[in-house]
Amino acid sequence: MKTKITELFNIQHPIIQGGMHYVGFAEMAAAVSNAGGLGIITALTQPSAEALANEIARCREMTDKPFGVNLTFLPVVNSPDYAGMVKAIIEGGVKVVETAGNNPVQVLPALHEAGIKVIHKCTSVRHALKAQSIGCDAVSVDGFECGGHPGEDDIPNMILLPRAADELDIPFISSGGQADGRSLVASLAMGADGMNMGTRFIATQEAPVHQNVKDAIVTASELDTRLVMRPLRNTERVMNNRAVEKLLEIEKEKGDDLQFTDVIEQVAGVYPKIMKEGTMDAGAWSCGMVAGLINDIPTCQQLIDRIMNEADAIINERLSGFQNS
Repeated sequence: MKTKITELFNIQHPIIQGGMHYVGFAEMAAAVSNAGGLGIITALTQPSAEALANEIARCREMTDKPFGVNLTFLPVVNSPDYAGMVKAIIEGGVKVVETAGNNPVQVLPALHEAGIKVIHKCTSVRHALKAQSIGCDAVSVDGFECGGHPGEDDIPNMILLPRAADELDIPFISSGGQADGRSLVASLAMGADGMNMGTRFIATQEAPVHQNVKDAIVTASELDTRLVMRPLRNTERVMNNRAVEKLLEIEKEKGDDLQFTDVIEQVAGVYPKIMKEGTMDAGAWSCGMVAGLINDIPTCQQLIDRIMNEADAIINERLSGFQNS
């Protein structure tokens, strides 16, 4: 399937694995890229720019297909070594960068000069238009369903994607609620040129996370995520567990007086315990409502092949059957 996204990133299928904390290692990115999608290494999971350079080199040994790096710009006191990470990305020969968080304008000149395409994650049309105006090559439009940070507008993809199509001139992909061939065809119908999957890729055989995490996603329904940190305007969609229930209790008790320090135990530094050790109640971890559509743990190749076969059948059989009815 050829779309503006497959042509822009030189990939076989319009399917991208989003950057995910303590999931986006070389193994994950290479598996997705080898299956014809675009795998993404998560830069901030790495402890340093040097470690990121090593991870890029490791991924290069596992695949000869294009892969990208996610670079998330966070409003933190002790800023990561972004300059060093950009240098590692450029010197590693990476050709795609997924930016997220704050405005990435400061890194665009260096990335573009190196021939790197930039796709920015956005949760609103206004942010997507801003990304377009500063020179991003594409955007990932994240609906309210998505795991992680859905923004504060609460607009689901059935509205957000057509709105993006009405306003944008650059290609965009859907993100949030994407799991199968139906997701891809629906995204294309609403104007996107591909889709981004996060939670769905965690529940694959190659995902370098504990089996408990994969099993939790398969077991969960679409009712098992919660929104936390809403009072702080830093909303995150996470899988429900005991730590999340405690966090929500704290939010209710503190009310308007809630500070980030009140919930830091439930959200800070918990990912290694969850993703590596499988301690599922250690804290809040990002998960999309799409868990309700995930019922198995295939290889990335099996998953992507199935999605493309489903999409082909929907387009050429189900939808074409309506033409003369």
